[in-house]
Amino acid sequence: MTTSPTRRTIAVVHAGLGQPSSTRLLADRLAEATERELEALGHPAAVEMIELRDHAHAVVDAMLTGFPTGDLARAIETVTRADGLIAVSPLFTTTYSGLFKSFVDILDKDALTGMPVLLGATGGTPRHSLALEYSMRPLFTYLRADVVTTSVFAATDDWAQAGGPAHDGGTSLPERIERAGRSLAALVASRDERGTPDDPFAATPSFLDLLGGD
Repeated sequence: MTTSPTRRTIAVVHAGLGQPSSTRLLADRLAEATERELEALGHPAAVEMIELRDHAHAVVDAMLTGFPTGDLARAIETVTRADGLIAVSPLFTTTYSGLFKSFVDILDKDALTGMPVLLGATGGTPRHSLALEYSMRPLFTYLRADVVTTSVFAATDDWAQAGGPAHDGGTSLPERIERAGRSLAALVASRDERGTPDDPFAATPSFLDLLGGD
């Protein structure tokens, strides 16, 4: 008897403010790369895109009341029930945007525990690329998410050179996106359907069972 491949859901949260925005573009590219890699690993994938600009007022209300409602509540449920998360923010004053942080702040503190997460950021200059490591990664590590090693920063010049070699002699933006997508897909594919690691002790009898107690 053959088992059907397990469908995986990837939630994509981005805090781009413009329409269109380079932040949304990077989020799309990362989602596409992850979806392709999951398909190659035998897992059909569904991508759920969440544009935080559409929920900005509701995010502020939730911070004041402590209770997200309506479309925002549904967006949060999409994130917390996903098998993996792609989180992308523009950088302002060398760190993630206030809207991005506010959304993270209204999540339950345990909501992302064990969640495979891929981080991305956009900015005007490559000088800000380290913000991913000193700002965004610690934020999700604090929330006990399983953040993939590869993160992707896209500067303005990266989009102009997207089809060719990187300006600094390193890997190009498309190459970095593909590598990041592979990393997230591999991590998501290794998880059970709830997005958490398989428990190696799940079948172990309890102490009470061993003693024959009630």
